[in-house]
Amino acid sequence: MAGTLMIEPTESESKVELDRFCDAMIAIRAEIRDIETGRMSKNDNPLKNAPHTALDLADDNWRHPYPRMLGCYPAGASGDKYWCPVNRVDNVNGDRHVVCIRQPMESYSEAAK
Repeated sequence: MAGTLMIEPTESESKVELDRFCDAMIAIRAEIRDIETGRMSKNDNPLKNAPHTALDLADDNWRHPYPRMLGCYPAGASGDKYWCPVNRVDNVNGDRHVVCIRQPMESYSEAAK
């Protein structure tokens, strides 16, 4: 169903990893509550700006009203954090405006020679 999240842990996930996932979900709910109650901006908050990149962490000019550590290390993440190379991608826009990108057909025939 659109707008839902399916969680399907497998037996290959350790209890530690499942606990980390649960902690992340609890932290996200706490951030949502902070937005709902006005403790955090509706327009500039860690959820709206996620994921934060390694460049965001290293940038001397942090432009957000929340602490850099909250944006870059949500839920107390530590040394095993994955750093996305880019910030949020507008998936809905991409889904609604599909563009097929390919090389001209002639380039395929030239490559076959």
